[in-house]
Amino acid sequence: MKILIVDDEHLARERLHRHIQELDSHHDIIEAENGLIAIKQTEQHNPDIVLLDIRMPGMDGIEAANKLSQLNTPPAIIFTTAYDEYALDAFDSHAIAYLLKPIRKEKLKNALQSAKQLNRVQLQSIQNKENNEKEQYISVHIHSGVRKIDLSDIFYFQAEHKYVTVKYREGEVLIEESLKSLEARFSEAFIRIHRNALVAKQQLKAIRKDQQGRYLIELKDIDDKIEVSRRHVAAVRKFLK
Repeated sequence: MKILIVDDEHLARERLHRHIQELDSHHDIIEAENGLIAIKQTEQHNPDIVLLDIRMPGMDGIEAANKLSQLNTPPAIIFTTAYDEYALDAFDSHAIAYLLKPIRKEKLKNALQSAKQLNRVQLQSIQNKENNEKEQYISVHIHSGVRKIDLSDIFYFQAEHKYVTVKYREGEVLIEESLKSLEARFSEAFIRIHRNALVAKQQLKAIRKDQQGRYLIELKDIDDKIEVSRRHVAAVRKFLK
């Protein structure tokens, strides 16, 4: 089998790599250090199984698993983590196993065997179910760990350099996911108003022109005013009508 190991700690990847080799030296093993790289590696190499850590910088394992399940041929997901509080979220992502670190070789063996029995037809069924369940939150990293933010609490996403600011009811936080990706995931809830901004449709109040001739969006629940590019003015006005 082709197996992708995803963990931000080199020693953790090395340990899993060694365990897998000891169980069966014929497995083809790939590695990634975070969720974003894992998605790229999966698209490139099409692994059968992904061993996925949860707490990682950038995109966490839960969100990465949700994205992987939407691929045309999704891999089987086995979570590997030092924390047990994510178990329910993990199985909501249709993981087939949840292994707590330090991972014993026997438990890893059993999980890999279960993954082998999960064929592509079953995985496709999982994918179809995932596609029918609309995402209701995003996972972000804050100083105390990983936090879920409900989409209904988000006012807008605004890009600057390689980061995107998520402005929500309790403040703001930076994420590394691109606006293009966010727009594809949440097109039903957010509208593009500028090349650097997506705004929650439910928050749109009005579009007005300021003294400098700029078009600005007014939101319902906060005073922030966000510029609308001229190419998006017509679409915003149409939505407001």
